[in-house]
Amino acid sequence: MTVELIQALEQIQREKNIEPESIMVALEVALAAAYRRSNPDTTHPLAEVDRETGDISVFALEVDEEGKEISREDVTPKDFGRLAAQTASQVVKQHIRDAERDHMHEEYRDREGDIITGIVEQSDQRYTLINLGRVEALLPPQEQVSKERYDHGARIKTFIVEVRKSPKGPQIIVSRSHPGLLKRLFELEVPEIYDGYVEIKAVAREAGHRSKVAVVSRDESIDPVGACVGPKGSRVRMVVNELRGEKIDVIEWSEDAAVLVANALSPAKVTDVILDEVEKRAEVVVPDAQLSLAIGKEGQNARLAAKLTGWRVDIRSESQAAEENARDAFSEAESEDDAVEAPAEVAEGMCAATTAAGTPCKSKAKPDSQYCGRHQSLADGS
Repeated sequence: MTVELIQALEQIQREKNIEPESIMVALEVALAAAYRRSNPDTTHPLAEVDRETGDISVFALEVDEEGKEISREDVTPKDFGRLAAQTASQVVKQHIRDAERDHMHEEYRDREGDIITGIVEQSDQRYTLINLGRVEALLPPQEQVSKERYDHGARIKTFIVEVRKSPKGPQIIVSRSHPGLLKRLFELEVPEIYDGYVEIKAVAREAGHRSKVAVVSRDESIDPVGACVGPKGSRVRMVVNELRGEKIDVIEWSEDAAVLVANALSPAKVTDVILDEVEKRAEVVVPDAQLSLAIGKEGQNARLAAKLTGWRVDIRSESQAAEENARDAFSEAESEDDAVEAPAEVAEGMCAATTAAGTPCKSKAKPDSQYCGRHQSLADGS
């Protein structure tokens, strides 16, 4: 048994990359526990395995109040070999299972944020299981797309959101609705992105409906939008097909926030963008005929533009903007009204002020005053 143990541990190290010392330590603990079950009177049993020969010995320790060893007595049973062999077999198998789970966890943990292809194994209202080969992944309802169906046996690409460690092995959480899935799909389809010539700066997604992707080129000779769209739209079409018809707008990134907001509202054309840096708000003016296109169905286009840029986007048509400008100009003119000397003839009890246009104020004067409340305030400078 001793020779076989050493040979078995050497083989395990070669095949499973498990250090023999870790198995030896676990084996010693298990052997001591096994001896104590058979000999409950021994309160401090200690098992030792010779690292060179594989010989196994069991000692009964005498310890002081602090738990330090005072003496030891060899109590190795003559028939301990059979029990040791059984225990060693169990310990080695358990160690192999644990090591495989750990290796698998490390492998998939390093792939968090990556895309992976699997086959739908089971799907119901609670969850969908995706077979990845050696392990299963969980696609929870909140990571699914409401418009999609996951039929048994279907091959789909998913985004690895999280890898958790559990006693049964790695628990892999994947997503079909995560914006990262869209980004990784473009990396697969667009060589310029994979090679680093084109970079995806931002992604805004309403899974199953519409998405916006902002890209920038690191090479002046490469058109980032054209590279992502591909010849006759071939590249973006592959991404759309994988996402089962989800509409995708590819726009060019700009460090100029006004230009970026205008681009983000594509396909609508923008007349003007006014930025409020303090409130992080962008007032956008579009042609009257483009208003509904800029806003989108149920505000979707404007909402995605806001997510993509990080700015709050308020959209007005040119006619609405003109009306608001006219009202602002009128209000400004009224605010310039000032109290003036009373004209030669003023009706008794009426305000003595005139407006900036030169017309008499038609309000009644306050008691003990020649002005109404509004013009009295102006006259007092308040």
